[in-house]
Amino acid sequence: MNDRTENLLLVSPGLLLLALAFFLPIFQMLALSVSAPEGPTLEHFTRFLGDSFYLGVLWRTVKLSLIITAICAVIGFPLAYIMARVGPRVRLWLVIMVILPLMTSVVVRTFGWMVLLSKSGLIPELLRDLGLVRRNFTLMHTETAIVVGMVQVLLPFMTLSILGVITRIDPRLEEAARTMGCSFLQTIRTVVLPLSLPGIVAGSLLAFTLSASSFVTPNLLGGTRIQVLAASIYNSVTQTLDWPFAAAQAVILFVGIVLVLIPYIRLTERGHG
Repeated sequence: MNDRTENLLLVSPGLLLLALAFFLPIFQMLALSVSAPEGPTLEHFTRFLGDSFYLGVLWRTVKLSLIITAICAVIGFPLAYIMARVGPRVRLWLVIMVILPLMTSVVVRTFGWMVLLSKSGLIPELLRDLGLVRRNFTLMHTETAIVVGMVQVLLPFMTLSILGVITRIDPRLEEAARTMGCSFLQTIRTVVLPLSLPGIVAGSLLAFTLSASSFVTPNLLGGTRIQVLAASIYNSVTQTLDWPFAAAQAVILFVGIVLVLIPYIRLTERGHG
């Protein structure tokens, strides 16, 4: 038995599991999205793309995912830099603080935000006491509530992705830049930030894909009035029982995420993986 055959035998259980758990459901979803009593059809896709309501849902999903990803990157980069440059003991506690929310169910965390953002919640009450908003102000069932909740959910993924890259950056490079006359911010902009791009790109990819496909947090914080694509798919399955149309929406979401993955794959190929 040569090495090629041995390697194939070793990976075959994993490939079989991947085919059954990933590829088979995707093929079934693709088949369902074009199914109709009279035969294969693209009617469900044309219905989606020809309806301004569903196009609005798609645009809202993309827009919120981009905003959430950008906020996670803006917060996650300085947090990861601080964690990478402090002492090991402090870094350990900071990592624990970042990871700790992941040990709590996303449903529980979302219900916590519902309490904080509701009309009588702490945050609206504080804004009303400061005279910044009207008496009937509430953050629930708004896009802002979705962004706040999703940033809290996805920030650990962004921070840890960037942290793994910054910890491998030699601090002597920063010292050399400071010796050459760069200020702290200039050192961050010209040395740390370019070298951290792989982590930022990986974290952004995680944040965007998880945000675009998220259901629980947007559905609870946004309500029925502020729908995202995952909630629209859920409604098509549970309320109207239109499974082929739900599958078509899922295919559109899947294709959109793949289109985001393609530039990332090309970037990693240029960097030799």
